[in-house]
Amino acid sequence: MRLLLHTCCAPCSAAIIEYLLKKEIRPTLFYFNPNIYPREEYEIRKNECSRYARRLGLEIIDGDYNHHSWLKNMKGLEKEPERGKRCAECFRMRLSATAWLANEKGFDTIATTLASSRWKSLKQIAEAGKQAITPFPNITFWDKNWRKEGLSERRRILLKENDFYNQNYCGCEYSIRNL
Repeated sequence: MRLLLHTCCAPCSAAIIEYLLKKEIRPTLFYFNPNIYPREEYEIRKNECSRYARRLGLEIIDGDYNHHSWLKNMKGLEKEPERGKRCAECFRMRLSATAWLANEKGFDTIATTLASSRWKSLKQIAEAGKQAITPFPNITFWDKNWRKEGLSERRRILLKENDFYNQNYCGCEYSIRNL
C-alpha cells in the first residue's frame, strides 16, 4: 500500500501515524489545510506536523495555503453550524486535493486524520473521501474510524509526550465563534 495521509494537525495525526508504522505502512503526509485561520495558526500547526514527520523520518508534502480560495468555496455557508454543510464542503475540498495529488504521485490509497476528531462527522468525511476518489479508479479511500482501537487515548498520551501545540478550534474563522 502506498498511502497518502491527509494530515490536519500533529495531535490528530500522531496516534494514527504510530498505528500505521506498527502495521509497517509508511505514509507520506499531505498537509493541506487552506481552511485554517489566521495564517499564524496555519504555520504553527504545519510546523508541528513537520517536526513530528522529521522525527519519524517521514516525508511531508506541504499543500499551498490559499485561504482566499477556501473562502470562495465556502461562500454562502458561513453561518452553517459545525458538522453542517460548510464542514462537508471543506472536507470535500481537502480530500479532493489529496486524491488529485495521490493520482499525480502514484499513491494507491488516501486517508485522513480528520476522522480522529470527535468533533467531526465520520459520515461527512467518508462521503467526501469516496467522492474525492471518483475520478481516480486506481485510488482507494481508506475509510477508517481512527477513534477506536485505543487511538483516542493514545492521541492524548502522544500529545503530552511530544509537547504538541493543541488548538482549541477546528481551524476556520467560523469555528472560532463556537468557542
